[in-house]
Amino acid sequence: MLFKHSFYVGLFALCAPTAMACDEADSTPNENEFGRFPTLTRCDDDPTLQDEKSTFTFVWENDSFANTDRSYTNGMRLAVLSGKQSKSALAKFVARNVLGADDDAILRRGLAIGQSIFTPTNIEETAFIPDEHPYAGWLYGEYSAVIAQRNVIDQMSIQIGMVGPSAGGEFAQNEFHYLIGIEGAKGWDHQVKDELGVVLTYERKARRLFKLGNSDFGTDLTPNYGISVGNVYTQARAGLTMRMGQDLNNDYGPPRVRPSLGGAGYFTPDDQFSWHIFAGAEARAVAHNIFIEGSLLRKDPFDLTLKNFVTDYQAGLVVQMWDVQFALSLVQRSKEFEEQDEAQRFGAVSLSKKF
Repeated sequence: MLFKHSFYVGLFALCAPTAMACDEADSTPNENEFGRFPTLTRCDDDPTLQDEKSTFTFVWENDSFANTDRSYTNGMRLAVLSGKQSKSALAKFVARNVLGADDDAILRRGLAIGQSIFTPTNIEETAFIPDEHPYAGWLYGEYSAVIAQRNVIDQMSIQIGMVGPSAGGEFAQNEFHYLIGIEGAKGWDHQVKDELGVVLTYERKARRLFKLGNSDFGTDLTPNYGISVGNVYTQARAGLTMRMGQDLNNDYGPPRVRPSLGGAGYFTPDDQFSWHIFAGAEARAVAHNIFIEGSLLRKDPFDLTLKNFVTDYQAGLVVQMWDVQFALSLVQRSKEFEEQDEAQRFGAVSLSKKF
């Protein structure tokens, strides 16, 4: 396991190329009533770099969209991402020397809370089911720093929380079941035990790998890649998303619950109304997943065989009206362990508001 972790830490070091800067043409001298003067590199044609407002987002993911109740069964995330903020000395050092960003890069800071819930397929069984996904809950807080340039965005985050009964997975799932008039899951006595969880994540999203059209209507192809390291999960990933619609420069895709092929968590309204459809795929090389293998620190009774290669496919719709954005995603995730009967399907909805 230590070898796996070292491999992905090394992969992270190799996957951090320098950031793309704004066009050099923007740094040519301009003239005003006081005469000629040189201007700094500018990114005025990218609306996501001009927004001073914060973004509030709620994301809900659930497998009831696919009429199932198993494996990754529910996820919620409540987040706020600031508008442009001044950079501290440390942030400037990281942006310049680690990410290769110039001094005009925009810094945003984010806070979030989230919960993810996992169950076996047979939630009627009270005994331990050795060949199915274990019961598990993950409740966490998250801090993130987002450094945006014209054609690239880097996001670094840390999640700290609890895996196990203290995460409240049993309460959240069964109370919701009772609310909608169905029986609760009966095997929560066999869930993953309490453990403090920490996950460090770096992710890069880029634009204009491929682009056709203009802001009125266009198509683009956007890549992303990153790595997460921690005792909850450790994995490297890379993906592509194709979008078609209006005002594609206004965001980086819809927000999701990690691990996911998702956006940066903010958008910048340019018109009163815009829309786009999207489809994407992400591949993940997985070294550890506590929800399947159990803890790295103790021997758990789970005897599942982790699949080291997992893929997500998603498609959906994003609609923006004034300062509100709504997104709907349908996701298919490949099997995460050998004993799993079939791939999983679930849906995600998000609502974001500028303020």
